Amino acid sequence: MNRSLIGALSALLLGGATLVGAGAAPAAAASPAKAPAEAAAPAPAKAAVKAPKAVDFAGTVALSNCSGSVVRTPGSADSDPALVLSNGHCLESGFPGAGEVIVDQPSSRSFTLLTASGGQAGTVRASKVAYATMTDTDVSLYQLTSTYAQIQSSYGIKALRLSDSHPTQGSAINVVSGYWKTIYSCNIDGFAYRLKEGDWTWKDSVRYTSACNTIGGTSGSPVVDPASGEVVAVNNTGNEDGGRCTVNNPCEVDENGTVTVRQGINYGQETYGITQCVTTGNKIDLGLPGCALPKP
Repeated sequence: MNRSLIGALSALLLGGATLVGAGAAPAAAASPAKAPAEAAAPAPAKAAVKAPKAVDFAGTVALSNCSGSVVRTPGSADSDPALVLSNGHCLESGFPGAGEVIVDQPSSRSFTLLTASGGQAGTVRASKVAYATMTDTDVSLYQLTSTYAQIQSSYGIKALRLSDSHPTQGSAINVVSGYWKTIYSCNIDGFAYRLKEGDWTWKDSVRYTSACNTIGGTSGSPVVDPASGEVVAVNNTGNEDGGRCTVNNPCEVDENGTVTVRQGINYGQETYGITQCVTTGNKIDLGLPGCALPKP
């Protein structure tokens, strides 16, 4: 989970992470394949292959202790109050306990909204924690006092869109940290059936390849698929010291109960399930058909 920011700063100074700072041109995922060359003769019946989109900081936010992003679902309207996605363990009230689910908790937390280059576009503010938990997943969703249309009008920033599909093994990804103004580029190595860390257990976690050497403060960062520009996960933890299932040292547990420890490997939590739990007006409705988020 969220590591010491002092330790994280030391890690940055020592180097070794595959990352892009705010002053440089953000990389698309690690050396993405070039777009296929055009065919010698046009083939109008086939859809054009989309080139990977350049991933930048637009729509991401910096929290006091973590990273996050302004997000919308495929069904969100411009007139809806905007949502900020981060981790459950990034809540200003502290870590939710195992089995705890928070809904509609008042909050006036502020977020620094970033431009494409990582500069400060402005400040947005929450009205409540619409949903948060560290059970099965590690997620927080803040409802803002501003709508998507108001944010775009005031700051020229569009929300990131949540994918409504399960992420794909091998896909290129970018972990975009608003706190550090850093973009990590790697691929999805696979999925952990269960990821256990201290008292908490998460399901079907996304395991990164080693190039995404995320650090403290990157918790809550959107994990973006550059092929679509959509958010497929939220960054949340990594095994720092090789410990077994302890805080800051998560372990993988498979269907047979076999435990695997991968020191130095980092993880995120899938977000496509959130789209099944948001109804008209961007309201969280845990009773919707297909919504599998834990309930209070």
